[in-house]
Amino acid sequence: MGKPTGFMEIPRETPSRRPIPERVNDYLEVYNPFPEEKLRAQGARCMDCGIPFCHQGCPLGNLIPDWNDLVYRNQWRAALDRLHATNNFPEFTGTLCPAPCEASCVLGINSDPVTIKQVELSIIDRGWAEGWVVPEPPKVRTGKTVAIVGSGPAGLAAAQQLARAGHDVTVFERADRIGGLLRYGIPDFKMEKWRLDRRLEQMEAEGVRFRPSTNVGVDITAKDLLAQFDAVCLCGGATEGRDLKIPGRDLKGIHFAMEYLPLQNKRGAGDQLADAEFITAKGKAVIIIGGGDTGADCLGTAHRQHCKSVHQFEIVPRPPDSRAPINPWPQWSNIFRVSSAHEEGGIREYQISTKRFVGENGHVTALETVRVEMKNVDGRMQFVEQPGTEQIYKGDLVLLAMGFLGPERPGLLEQLGVNLDAQGNVKADADKRTSIDKVFTAGDMTRGQSLIVWAIAEGRHAAHSIDMFLMGQSELPRPLEFGNNARPFN
Repeated sequence: MGKPTGFMEIPRETPSRRPIPERVNDYLEVYNPFPEEKLRAQGARCMDCGIPFCHQGCPLGNLIPDWNDLVYRNQWRAALDRLHATNNFPEFTGTLCPAPCEASCVLGINSDPVTIKQVELSIIDRGWAEGWVVPEPPKVRTGKTVAIVGSGPAGLAAAQQLARAGHDVTVFERADRIGGLLRYGIPDFKMEKWRLDRRLEQMEAEGVRFRPSTNVGVDITAKDLLAQFDAVCLCGGATEGRDLKIPGRDLKGIHFAMEYLPLQNKRGAGDQLADAEFITAKGKAVIIIGGGDTGADCLGTAHRQHCKSVHQFEIVPRPPDSRAPINPWPQWSNIFRVSSAHEEGGIREYQISTKRFVGENGHVTALETVRVEMKNVDGRMQFVEQPGTEQIYKGDLVLLAMGFLGPERPGLLEQLGVNLDAQGNVKADADKRTSIDKVFTAGDMTRGQSLIVWAIAEGRHAAHSIDMFLMGQSELPRPLEFGNNARPFN
């Protein structure tokens, strides 16, 4: 503990966001640089707790007090080594994670928690700038082959771990570029894609083979995949979006969020998309149904496309400004938050349910809504409509961002015949094995919709189990033994 009184003397501080009029006209990350002296001071706020509950909050079991103290002491290289000991991609979590570790920070019981996420990002940015992050190819090759299906954070984490263990790893991705959710689900203003690209270059130098534009289950059958590889890891994510099957759903202008968001990222990457295939909010009245992170991503994108107006609907009540008694520390804090996208504009509506889509000439023009309350009806919490609260909202672009139901069944999963759990996710045991011999799984495909930090942890866990399966022993870590199984949200 470098500065025992740091948490009493130094207030919490985070990077400022770029001015709204500036950032809504580009797709660059929204945060300004954070000076090193301020960052080191934030590291000094860490209390080096006897029981560091930040470990409990982090699925990766990150060594947070260690690298907080090392940053305060100006020992950046050692801090980077501690960071990489548990996390393959701290630049992804440092930019995108909602930081359940901060919600579990002991200082957060009665004060502002340590700025853990920003310290993490600053360490890895310093590591890249200094040239400390280099390929780590294995000294010995095992000759064993592993197929990873899906190139999101779970697939990439599993691939890098297994390649460093000496196995020949091939990552299959049905999209035209590698990265999965990181590539096409996350807007550039939240994470610019050069962060992803330089990691992929590192992984290729370590021996990982990437095969984009390859839909396993279509371009390659499950039978052929099993014949060609010694082990397979399913990391295809939870990509089946939750639909809203109400009257008028067949009208044009109603899209899933994951139909909308990837197109803007493709344009940002330089793809020439015809106007007919591009979905834009420019000059439109936008309604986003869903109040989570995906809805906020749609909101920020709509602002940058210069929509006429935008409303974001959420069926549940507005969260409280501070922890409720039923939501104590160190649980994830279910409180009202304002993301950068919300700060940029738009109206957030709570306790609202859409009854019907209205249209003219086959295109959506409005939504019929009603206010609802959560009530206990016959022992079950249900949304009950409130009479007299019916309202019409104009909207000619509707984006459905209501979460995801699990993995897509047709194609690979049906061909493999893997067992599914009660929620429709791929069923796996404690070692990430599926019901099919030599087939493993990790990430949202088995966990359900969750966080990037959980996906990385699951990928590392699966890599350990696959290495054990192939070699009879493994020196790869198994992070879920050390992190907790708390699920801040799904």
